[in-house]
Amino acid sequence: MRSLVRALPAFMNRPAQRRALSALAAAAGLAVISVMPMATSPASAEGATAPTNTALATFKVQDQAAATTLGFDGVVEAVRHTVMAAQVAGAVVQLEVKAGDRVKAGQLLMRLDARAANQSAAASTAQVEAARAQLDVATRDVQRQRQLFEQQFISRAALDRAEAEFRAAQAQVEALRAQAGVATTQTAFHVVRAPYAGVVADVPVTLGDMALPGRPLVAVYDPGALRVTAAVPQSLMARLGSAPSPSTVRLDLGATATGLTPTRVTALPVIDAATHTATLRADLPSGLPVVVPGQFARAWIDVPADTAAGGRGSSVRVPASALVRRAEMTALYVIDSRGKPLLRQVRLGRTDGDQVEVLTGLSAGETVAADPQAAARIR
Repeated sequence: MRSLVRALPAFMNRPAQRRALSALAAAAGLAVISVMPMATSPASAEGATAPTNTALATFKVQDQAAATTLGFDGVVEAVRHTVMAAQVAGAVVQLEVKAGDRVKAGQLLMRLDARAANQSAAASTAQVEAARAQLDVATRDVQRQRQLFEQQFISRAALDRAEAEFRAAQAQVEALRAQAGVATTQTAFHVVRAPYAGVVADVPVTLGDMALPGRPLVAVYDPGALRVTAAVPQSLMARLGSAPSPSTVRLDLGATATGLTPTRVTALPVIDAATHTATLRADLPSGLPVVVPGQFARAWIDVPADTAAGGRGSSVRVPASALVRRAEMTALYVIDSRGKPLLRQVRLGRTDGDQVEVLTGLSAGETVAADPQAAARIR
């Protein structure tokens, strides 16, 4: 009997054994006491499984030096960007380049149908030759008339008429020569050549297209002379007084290049009436790889503390390792009043080494988790 009682807890944990034991006990005339395993209390279970954040590395955010660097979005432009358009009408009969090709100064880019212009130039040249023949006749005639006048064989009026015909023949030759020059110049308009060494940016026509006066044919830019153009608020330009010096400007071109110092900085002397901003141009150093016009850029300008945007007197910076980047969201794990890390979205500013400026979403005095992966495991 004692053995049966001791075996009850183990058997009662299984449904089949529990039914068999009940039948056996009933046959022996014994009462069966159901023995169930002790459940763990919620408090004890939570204490056993939930990790604590006592070992989580954190740091407290503090105000740092006054924000003296402001960033402005810009775009890369070519200092020399030329769009060559047609000056005469004609079909495109020869196309030598395509977008992306590098060209030399004077290199042939395309040719238009110049047959009509060549015929006109040939006709003008023939007219010049005919006028020159008439001029030769008038020249010899006036010489003879002068000799006859000296011998008093003709009157003064006859000599005057001969000299007038000579001068008219001279004028006719000059006029036809000018017309021939115009015709020859017109034929040159049918040939498009590169104005300088550069890169072909766009060719909006194809072989056989009809070129009309003013229609763009080829766009070329010089890759060795690029600049960043940014719009700066007029209030900041008014306080700066003039364009900032190159030593106070830094240029970021995304993943291509960061922290570049421009060779020259200029500000246009006009304010945009719609946006109330001034255009700032910062020339890039030559020889930068994989930098093309239209590329996004950011210009960082060091300004006096009292001219900082919004009147900020301090800035908040955090280590880059504390940031969490998920798709388009950038966030930090901020420790709340109960000691739990909560994910909070923030907007970032300039990166200086391993420190990143936080523009919005975080205040001085708050505690931030230094290890976001460890903070994510705490619930």
